[in-house]
Amino acid sequence: MVFALILGPLLFAGLAAALPSNRLRPWLLPAAALSHFALTVLAVSSLAASGGSGRLLGLDPPGALVLLVVSGLFLCCSFYAVGYLNYRQERSNRVFVACLLAFLGFASLVALSQNLGLMWVAIEATTLSTAPLIYFNHSKKSIEATWKYLIVGSVGIALALLGTYCLAYSAVAGGCQTTMDFQSLLAIAPRLSKPWLRAAFALLLVGYGTKMGLAPMHTWKPDAYGEAPGVVGAIFSGGVTSVAFLAFLRVYQIDAVAGEAAFSSRFLLAIGLFSMAVAGLFMVGQRDFKRSLAYSSVEHMGILMVGLGLGGAALYGTMLHVATNAATKGLLFLSAGNIQRAYSSKRIERVQGALRRLPLSGALFLAGFLAITGSPPFGPFVSEFSILSGAFGSGRFLAGSLFLAFLLVVFIGMGNTVLRSVLGPVPRMPPLRATATASLPASRYSRSWRFPSCSGCIRPSS
Repeated sequence: MVFALILGPLLFAGLAAALPSNRLRPWLLPAAALSHFALTVLAVSSLAASGGSGRLLGLDPPGALVLLVVSGLFLCCSFYAVGYLNYRQERSNRVFVACLLAFLGFASLVALSQNLGLMWVAIEATTLSTAPLIYFNHSKKSIEATWKYLIVGSVGIALALLGTYCLAYSAVAGGCQTTMDFQSLLAIAPRLSKPWLRAAFALLLVGYGTKMGLAPMHTWKPDAYGEAPGVVGAIFSGGVTSVAFLAFLRVYQIDAVAGEAAFSSRFLLAIGLFSMAVAGLFMVGQRDFKRSLAYSSVEHMGILMVGLGLGGAALYGTMLHVATNAATKGLLFLSAGNIQRAYSSKRIERVQGALRRLPLSGALFLAGFLAITGSPPFGPFVSEFSILSGAFGSGRFLAGSLFLAFLLVVFIGMGNTVLRSVLGPVPRMPPLRATATASLPASRYSRSWRFPSCSGCIRPSS
């Protein structure tokens, strides 16, 4: 079952690359997603794949959570992608479909890896498989975003590799046999060399933090999220970030067992709160609603780091937030993609009245905004409240107060962008022929618009 979770999507990716039909190829996505999700549920329900020391692959509770989150998100996105690619029949989807399926296989490998070296390889593979997705629109900005993602990500992953070597060497310096096996490192964690362990922690925090999009290593994120199709943004914000967080969580577990939790906690709280602050500042006055979602992702990666740094009771909220963030971000990016196509813009100067023009997508976008900013009764409220309770319950009053303040700044900044997009009068533009299907990416109305010669009309982009 473990190998099927990894090899299944990769075999489907190979089939997508070989299949000549541009119309049939997207249907491989839901086929692979359904089979992968069924296997994931079976594996998670029994944890039958759990491995011990010395095994390269195995399933433990953190890995099971992330695997379930990624598989469920991919399942939802796969059906959306079929309609989206049907709408974009003028462009070949061979690379797009193959790379999406390859990402699912490599993300599964991250979740199942019980060897830190193999896990690093899998993280790098997710980078290489997702980079072509950003360039799908073949525009000047999309190629710039792709190269920025690759260059910044490559620097981060190189630092993560150096940190992995330092972690392995900490065993040698501590008088133990060198190993990259996760369970073995946990067993000998108290004997690891503290200077080398701290060096490894710092390098891996920066390395995998770059992949997560923590500030100040987040510079690739606004461009990549802003230029990629909505379905790709959903995969990035809910899938790529989740597997990167899991990779760092493995390192944190070793650090905590080694007795270095107090040392690492200060750095995690600092970088987490800093990410929230940076995201809030860039959201204020933001005119691009997809870039606003990118900065929201920076904020929520910071929330995960804050919860991890607090430890104790906040850890429950942290792991819950992995799932709630992925689900909510998926909803936001898919609905944002529909709105962008309907208005041919992602700027709030041109996007207004989405709630009237696209009733379902506009309503989902508004609901997603309320959820992601921690409004009750949505899931992120529960997870963020658990983290906040952990902060005040452990006496971290300054961290808890800053956490609340930054949440308020984000709510105000993101609310200004989202509310201007969904509310207000609809600009003068061609009417949509079908409102019931306006939430679907392959809506037939998108092919049947007629544009009279007028300066106020907005034409769809490619």
